[in-house]
Amino acid sequence: MKPSDPAVMSCLRKRNSTVFFLQRSSRDLPAADAHNVKGDKKVEHVRQPRIYVGPASLSDLNRALQLEWLVTNGLGGYASSTVLGVNTRKYHGLLVSACNPPVNRHVLLSKLDEEVEIDTNRYVFSANEFRDTIFPDGYRNLESFVLDPLPTFNYHASGFYLKKTVFMPHLRDMTIIEYEAVNSRDASAVLRVYPLVNMRHFHHTTDSQAGQLKFIEQPVENGVTLKNPSLQKSLTLLCTEGTYMPGRSVWIKNVYFRVDAARGENCVDDEYQPGFFEVTVPSEATKRFYVAAIGGRAEEEPLPRQALTFDAAVARKLYEEETVRRERLLKDFSQSNPAANLDSWIKWLITAADCFVVERRSTGAKSVIAGYHWFEDWGRDTLISLPGLTLVTGRFRDAEEVLLTFKQYCKNGLIPNRFPDCAGDEPVYDSVDATLWFFNAVFQYLKYTGRFDFVRTELWETLQDMIEHHIHGTMFDIHMDEDYLLSHGSRLTWMDVSIDGKPVTPRTGKAVEIQALWYNALRIMQVLALRFGRTEDAERYGLIADRARDSFNRRFWWAEGNYLFDSVNGGVVDSSLRPNQIIAVSLDFCMLDDVKKQKVFESVWRELWGTYGLRTLSSRDPRYVGKYEGGIPERDRAYHNGTVWAWLLGPFVTAFLNVKGHSSQWRRFAFERFLRPLFLEQIRMAGLGSLSEIFDGDPPHCPRGCISQAWSVAEPLRAYIEDIIFKRPPYEKDLKA
Repeated sequence: MKPSDPAVMSCLRKRNSTVFFLQRSSRDLPAADAHNVKGDKKVEHVRQPRIYVGPASLSDLNRALQLEWLVTNGLGGYASSTVLGVNTRKYHGLLVSACNPPVNRHVLLSKLDEEVEIDTNRYVFSANEFRDTIFPDGYRNLESFVLDPLPTFNYHASGFYLKKTVFMPHLRDMTIIEYEAVNSRDASAVLRVYPLVNMRHFHHTTDSQAGQLKFIEQPVENGVTLKNPSLQKSLTLLCTEGTYMPGRSVWIKNVYFRVDAARGENCVDDEYQPGFFEVTVPSEATKRFYVAAIGGRAEEEPLPRQALTFDAAVARKLYEEETVRRERLLKDFSQSNPAANLDSWIKWLITAADCFVVERRSTGAKSVIAGYHWFEDWGRDTLISLPGLTLVTGRFRDAEEVLLTFKQYCKNGLIPNRFPDCAGDEPVYDSVDATLWFFNAVFQYLKYTGRFDFVRTELWETLQDMIEHHIHGTMFDIHMDEDYLLSHGSRLTWMDVSIDGKPVTPRTGKAVEIQALWYNALRIMQVLALRFGRTEDAERYGLIADRARDSFNRRFWWAEGNYLFDSVNGGVVDSSLRPNQIIAVSLDFCMLDDVKKQKVFESVWRELWGTYGLRTLSSRDPRYVGKYEGGIPERDRAYHNGTVWAWLLGPFVTAFLNVKGHSSQWRRFAFERFLRPLFLEQIRMAGLGSLSEIFDGDPPHCPRGCISQAWSVAEPLRAYIEDIIFKRPPYEKDLKA
């Protein structure tokens, strides 16, 4: 079971008020025959996307506390909070470090609190929430929050202006906060920056009275290094200006996380304040300086390597490198997708896609974080996301590394469903579809690259081993049955939630999308076997596929409902109308004729459409749960029984245009009706600049779950490129059976 996100305090969709100013072109849909750039165009400069949150939103406290930002480092680590700088989750922090990249994440630095003293008067820019109050109320001095594209806070108090920008250098265990202080007063000002430190796993909270955390503090030049003997991790705090003032050493107790409280989880935290940085800003002067939070190994003495050379020049260089890297992502995408207008929303999707591609220490290669804040690299999510994250964006080497990462852990014909949080733990293999999505990912990779030599050398034997284990049987009762369909145990599909050990949607026997993926895998193997001169293997795979198709149409088609059964278990069928059957219409190799495809799509569209994705159960079903809220059991019941999932828009749009044809009329229709709301609205409703994991089944479909989910970004983006602007993979025609 995947952990689930809390119900937020409220969800307001103010269509009649200007809450955000999101830069974008007046043309939201580029038609394939109306390119805005030439195919061979050299892109010199690409403007970074920008989201502005002004006083109208910031003054609405509850609404502002629902708007979150995220910055990542490519190692699984991240920085994240709300636009007010108030942490509302235990997962928030300025440096959340992956101790075993990309997993085993720990909050090292919770936040930095600021105040300024002018003429003996103090003005605060910080805010923390406690059970009954927010104190101090420095958020009242926040004039604006901007993603430009990095999170920037703009404060003002009594003629003193403070600009605070957060960024993480790529592939470094480090967060840097740039400060620009402008003192317009005729008196000198003293700015103090207070670190709030923690060294806890991000699923947990700290109780200072329980003695969970004891810090060893080592002073360094203009900063401090903190170590916890029980955690092989250190935190170094440095400032390029002013003085570090040690000796404060106090605990800020009972910090309250409202989002975790709403989900019935541990929601009270104690945070350690070791000292503070003090910077003097003369009258009518401006100062720019940097605070760095650097993670390291506890055994390093006296500083982690990255701290040894840190100064303002290094900080500026790291900032420039990160902005150039982000711009390069957009340039590369524009070069490879000239038909795509680089409107703000698609820029955000490209930068969001980059957040999920991470380094895995255990393999020395790339993997994919399923979602922020709490998911690890899941096999199913990774392989569904791979085309949208790496192929349509032209990151082919990253795609290869991801495939090799999961191949390396193949066991008994299965790839991992999830990697463990701690080093040395065995991967978890409890999935029937993750391995089948691997076949699809390999096929999509070939459609984009044509690199058959890589597949034959690196993956072919593994693919054969997978097929044979599925034919003859492997773990979790996964095996090909007498009817050539794939049988499996309970709770092995993506609808995998259980309560007290009992699956909410068991789907034991033969689930509909599993059969579609199985048939697709067999046809892929048939194509590859022919390509590699394995004629007998090709005939065998083709024969099994033919018989599986016949059995599927005989056993899964429900003529009375005009759609497919969700699962079949012996003589028992489940006629629940769920979105899983749309996958059968969207894959390259489909078992249905055109009439059945049309009927499946219409049934799903009519009953399951939910603005930002597809509902997981028809609202007519008595088991339907329309709101994803309450405690863990309540949310788990809703997770796959009505909750809307954004990732399903990918196969949904592909299925629609498979049925209707890819004429410009239907492509424009699909964008306006299916993708536009997600891209232009949701990208600024919760996790700014990214797409949420799930939404309520009931209108107004409030965002829930992770604020930034890999397949929510990847699948709609893939469908937009491949099906809406109709930029087909260049080697697609070479891969027909």
